[in-house]
Amino acid sequence: MIRNTLFLFFFFSGIIIISILFIPSLILPQKFVLFGGKLFGYWSMFCLKLFLNTKIEVKGRENIISKEKFFIAASHQSMFETFFLQTLFNSPKFILKNELLKIPVFGWYLRKIGSISVQRNKISKDNLGLLDKIKDSAMNSDRPIIIFPQGTRVLPKDRAPFKKGVGRIYNELKIKCQPIAINSGTVWPKKGSLIKNKTITVAILKAIEPGLDAIEFTNLIEKKIYFELDRMV
Repeated sequence: MIRNTLFLFFFFSGIIIISILFIPSLILPQKFVLFGGKLFGYWSMFCLKLFLNTKIEVKGRENIISKEKFFIAASHQSMFETFFLQTLFNSPKFILKNELLKIPVFGWYLRKIGSISVQRNKISKDNLGLLDKIKDSAMNSDRPIIIFPQGTRVLPKDRAPFKKGVGRIYNELKIKCQPIAINSGTVWPKKGSLIKNKTITVAILKAIEPGLDAIEFTNLIEKKIYFELDRMV
């Protein structure tokens, strides 16, 4: 309990301090805000290792796509991956719920880094043009888009079907997909206490080439990511 409290206190205190220090970057070129995002990732690693004795293992670095456009599809079990993946890749662009953009200061950063917002469970003009926004963002930037096909954070043993939207995005972009399996919920679950002396494994899987049917792709990536997560148990 003491470790949990210390971790949460220092982690969120650090996030707040970094956010305040980087407020001037909101009127500077985007690269300054992106650097702040990487600091969030390194700070989360530091706190996990210091207070929970967490080991972070990255497998499959040789599979990282380079010198061509791609998008990332990752499992989502905790806040960890939203910070950490910024240290592995070139500051990915997030597809996220619109409510996050309304958070003071933090929401300003999300806008500045080019996040793509969606209004959940609503039919709106913005949602109808979502695929166009995603395609435009991917084609006009060297930063990959990242999506979480499960749609929200899930418990480590949850094997909910992936959302159909990942297939539609894959079909629209017509670029490679970088699948990533992360078991962060075994340390930092969406519910309950944090768990010490564990390993968070980040498995970067082999790229999926463009050209598959949307349903075929969705089934394939779901199978690959869940198979890898099952191996981590």
